[in-house]
Amino acid sequence: MKIYFIGICGTATGNVAILMKRLGHTVCGSDTGMYEPMKSALANAGVDAREGWNPKNLEEFSPDIVVVGNAISRMNVELEFMLASRKYKYTSLSALIGENLIGERKSLVVSGTHGKTTTTCLSAYLLRANSCNVGWLIGGVPTDLAEGGSNLGALDAPFTIEGDEYDTAYFDKRSKFIHYRPHILLVNNIEFDHADIFRDLIDVKRTFTHVRRIVSPLGAIVENGDDENIASLETTPWTKQIKVGFGDHCDVVIKNFTQLGDSSSFTLKYGNIEKTVEWNLQGEYNARNCAMASVGVALIMGGKHPLDLDLSALANFKGVKRRQEIILNTPKILAIEDFGHHPTALKLTIESMRQKYPDKKLYVAFEPRSNTAKMNVFQDAFGEALAMADCAYIGAVDTRKTAEDKRMNTAEMVAKHSPEKLKAFTTNAELLEHLSADISKESQNCVCVFFSNGSFDGIHKEFAKRFSI
Repeated sequence: MKIYFIGICGTATGNVAILMKRLGHTVCGSDTGMYEPMKSALANAGVDAREGWNPKNLEEFSPDIVVVGNAISRMNVELEFMLASRKYKYTSLSALIGENLIGERKSLVVSGTHGKTTTTCLSAYLLRANSCNVGWLIGGVPTDLAEGGSNLGALDAPFTIEGDEYDTAYFDKRSKFIHYRPHILLVNNIEFDHADIFRDLIDVKRTFTHVRRIVSPLGAIVENGDDENIASLETTPWTKQIKVGFGDHCDVVIKNFTQLGDSSSFTLKYGNIEKTVEWNLQGEYNARNCAMASVGVALIMGGKHPLDLDLSALANFKGVKRRQEIILNTPKILAIEDFGHHPTALKLTIESMRQKYPDKKLYVAFEPRSNTAKMNVFQDAFGEALAMADCAYIGAVDTRKTAEDKRMNTAEMVAKHSPEKLKAFTTNAELLEHLSADISKESQNCVCVFFSNGSFDGIHKEFAKRFSI
C-alpha cells in the first residue's frame, strides 16, 4: 500500500510513518519546518519526507490512502487539493494506527489526564523485561528503550500505546483512544483538561465512558481506585474491572510508600501476594503509574493474577526524558526540566520535590504554553500550585488561538495568589534574567524546576549553561 502523510514530521505522525515503512508499505509525506530529531529519523528509515506543502506531491506519489495529521486543518493546500480531486481515500492518524498497526494484536491502551507517557513507557519496559517482543507508540523519548518512542515488535505480540483523549482530526472530533480497540484499558485519573475541545468535566467523563464501552470482554479495565471521577462512571459488566490505589478497598493496594532521597520504595499487594519495588523514581504518583502498568502487563500476558510478573527490572528503570530530568547538578544548584501543563501535575511534582529535598529552597519556573495551560479556567489552580514553591516565575503566555477573554491573566494570578512568591513576565528572556539574578544572590542550596510542554525558548538550557561554570 502507498501511504501519504500530510504533516509527516510530527512526533506521532513521523513514528507511525516509520513503523508503516517497516511493515512493508511505501511511505511518503510532507511538512513545513522539518525539525530534528524527527527529520533525521525519517531519513534514516528511508522515508521520503518533503519540505513544504505542494499538491504536486500527491499527484507524483499517487497514494492509495492519505493520512491527515492531527495538526492539519482546512486551507492547507495539499488537503484542499485532495478534497477537490475526490480521487484519494483519506483517514486520520489514529484510525490508521488502530486498523494497521494494532489490527488483531492485543492492545494495552494507557489513558488518563496525567501520567500517560510514563505509564506507557513502563508498560513497554516491563513487557520486554518479561520476554515479550512488544510493539509500542509513546509520546515521549524513553530513556530505557533503545528504539525510542516507537517499535513494531512481533506481529503476534501485544502493542502498548498512549491513549490520548484529545480529538482525532479536524473531521473526526472523537478522542484518539476510541480508535485503539483496547484489550486492556488503563485509566490513571480523570480531570478537566483540554479546555479548547471539552466544555467541562462532564464532557471529559463522557469520552472516557465511550472508550470503556469498547473494551474487549476477554480483557479488563485497570483503573485508579482512589479517583472519585472514575468512580462516578457507569459500571462495565461486560468486562473485568480491577481497581488499583492506596485505599484498602482497591483490588491491588499500594502500601508502605517511602521516599529515600534519590529513590523510593513501595509494596504492591493483591490478596496474600505482595511484591516490593525499589526504584529511582520519586513521588506517590509515579508509584501509582508503576502499579497500573504492572497490573496491565500481567493481564495482557495472560497472568494468573494481576501481579503475576517479574518486577525486578524496575530497579534499573530511568524513565522518560523531560520528566524530572536533571539538567544541572552542582553543590549549590540542582536544576530539573519537567513536562507540565496541568495544575495538578505541577502540584504533585512540587509536593514530591518538597519531600525529596526538604532542606533546599525550591524555585519554580512555568511556561503557560499549551491550549490548556494558557486559559483562564485554570488560572486559580495554577496560582495555588505555584504558591507551594518558595519562589515561582511565570513566563510569557502564548496568545495564539486563544481569545483574550479566555486567556490567562498572569498579573491577576500574582495579585491573588501570594504576590510575595509569584512573579510574572511578558517574555521568557526576562524571566531568565530575573531568575538568574535571584539565584546568584541565594546563600543556601536550592532546587530549580522548569515546567513546560514546549521549548520554554531554551531558557532552561541557558540557565544550566550559566550556572555550570
